[in-house]
Amino acid sequence: MIAYIEGKITYKSPTNIIIDINGLGYSIFISLQTYSKIESWEKGRIYTHLLIKEDSHSLYGFADMDERSLFLQLISVSGIGASTAQLVLSSLNSDQIRTAIMQENDYTFSKVKGIGPKTAKRIILDLKDKIMKEPLNLSVESGKINNTIKDEALSALLALGFQRQAAQIVISKILQEHSDVQTVEDLIKRALGKLSS
Repeated sequence: MIAYIEGKITYKSPTNIIIDINGLGYSIFISLQTYSKIESWEKGRIYTHLLIKEDSHSLYGFADMDERSLFLQLISVSGIGASTAQLVLSSLNSDQIRTAIMQENDYTFSKVKGIGPKTAKRIILDLKDKIMKEPLNLSVESGKINNTIKDEALSALLALGFQRQAAQIVISKILQEHSDVQTVEDLIKRALGKLSS
């Protein structure tokens, strides 16, 4: 398996890039999530997954290993192919996907083109246990909120008797929806409002 490709990005579109390695150009399919992260890059490292079929070899690329991990989880679900997984990752960011799975919100997935209600439910059923076993990455939503504030808010909610996973999901959702949160107090107050409702 090709774990990653690092080189000069000679072509870039929202669905595809070409990376030049010593005169050899690798065509790589990407999601909008990856495109938004690498849009300003002239060169860089793209984490990859090579999908081999009888009639084609397709290379899928990701700006980080977290997105690649989600892609692999999505294509493990019956009825979800690489193109559909790429659409999911283009329509939703990684935290939105994990939150929808944890909250069993199949409507979020059914809004993605090509995913019906049954497939949306299957994604949740197949991936919920896997997602629960991994820590939520709360650093994606807001660069302005540092890890100390997140950790202090989480510690406070745990001390108040709330479950870790529920508290992490709520913190993730708040930071995603409210980029103006700047203090531990504000974050805790908003979290308490959601956890108590």
